[in-house]
Amino acid sequence: MTKPIRFNAFTMNTVGHQSPGLWTHPRDRSAEYRTIGYWIELARLLERGLFDGVFIADVLGVYDVYEGSAASALRHAVQVPANDPLLIVPAMAAVTEHLGFGVTFSLTYEHPYPFARRMSTLDHLTGGRVGWNIVTGYLDSAARNLGLPQQLAHDERYDLAEEYLEVLYKLWECSWEEGAVLRDKASGTFTDPRRIHPIGHQGEVFSVPGIHLCEPSPQRTPVLYQAGTSARGRVFAGRHAECIFMSAPSQAILKRSVTDLRAAAAESGRSPDAILIYAQALIITGRTSADAQAKYEEYRQHIDLEAALALLSGWTGVDFSRFDPDATIEYLDNDAGRTALASFSKADPSRKWTVREAARFIGLGGRGPVLIGSPAEVADLLEEWQDATGIDGFNLAYAVAPETFEDVVELIVPELQRRGRYREAYPKGTLREKLFQDSARLPPSHPARRVRIDTPSRVT
Repeated sequence: MTKPIRFNAFTMNTVGHQSPGLWTHPRDRSAEYRTIGYWIELARLLERGLFDGVFIADVLGVYDVYEGSAASALRHAVQVPANDPLLIVPAMAAVTEHLGFGVTFSLTYEHPYPFARRMSTLDHLTGGRVGWNIVTGYLDSAARNLGLPQQLAHDERYDLAEEYLEVLYKLWECSWEEGAVLRDKASGTFTDPRRIHPIGHQGEVFSVPGIHLCEPSPQRTPVLYQAGTSARGRVFAGRHAECIFMSAPSQAILKRSVTDLRAAAAESGRSPDAILIYAQALIITGRTSADAQAKYEEYRQHIDLEAALALLSGWTGVDFSRFDPDATIEYLDNDAGRTALASFSKADPSRKWTVREAARFIGLGGRGPVLIGSPAEVADLLEEWQDATGIDGFNLAYAVAPETFEDVVELIVPELQRRGRYREAYPKGTLREKLFQDSARLPPSHPARRVRIDTPSRVT
């Protein structure tokens, strides 16, 4: 049976996000990110298009690698200014019934105890429609503003993440038993303290002796997203992630990454199909092929190459202002976004990218492909990419907000439905149930379900 195509919307609580310079387009409304109405309108649109969810990216720092300064990022609105991704979710949840919300949060800079409460609160308020994109950070500017001289080394961040998740799993999965909340007005007993357990965690980094502050939310543990595809990131994702987002400029690179990630899941004792994989892409479409091509050429006029290089410099930790625009990009191993640079060089030895070519490529939609054409032509391309690579769907970036998503909902979704490659209605249940047609809880094979608290004592 042919797999259906899934969509997530890829956005950020900021101006522009993945298409540097496109905020200057006369029809772009991304500068309205500061208003509740902007996010409410987007949520309603995406639910009308039966998207799995809206995936909200975030960075807790500024892109200051280019020319050793944040000036270019600030001048051109390269993911700055940026507001908190979690705070817009309740407003969007209030006007939708099914849309999921994947929020990005860097675990490197906050203790897991308050974060556990924040995510449980969101899971309650959304009726079990929240997920967490697990990131460890990649900007030194974030580390400096939180009291560190620089970010932790790449693999060290993942070591920290393992213990961070262990604490969260204990709080979410082990602290409160099923049936602990009674809500018994007659006896005056809201919670049975005999069924609440301190987690007694004492690790290398974190000490959390007490109980989780929240009663169990609909999913307990939110749906777990992850985007790291470095060697260490693949191991981590194979062990923990339920949904993976990845970016690749070619089908060959994407297929290789998909194969590696599913193998990593199997090595961790999970089914290779236990992970849903979404590939980043930008769709530019119109009623006809000529309409789509004209829109593409129009959008290209607003690409800001300096802004694109500031973004790429931040992703990779390489200051591209030091290179001639026609110089060839070479792979450099560093502690920033390893795969961001590798995707342009080491991962595809058959092509050598120049700095200028890379900047123009990410200028529309980031590091994924740009799929241009009529609805039928784009649907052909979506089917080709999915069938050739083994992905489950697409994490759709935008060029012009909300126009890009409007075009997908109004033109692409009906074409895919006509072909039997896109659902006609949402399944019932929580986000996890909608994604996997199974339980609201993580499956028994997931490490979160195998965690045990060290001191299973009761509150006295």
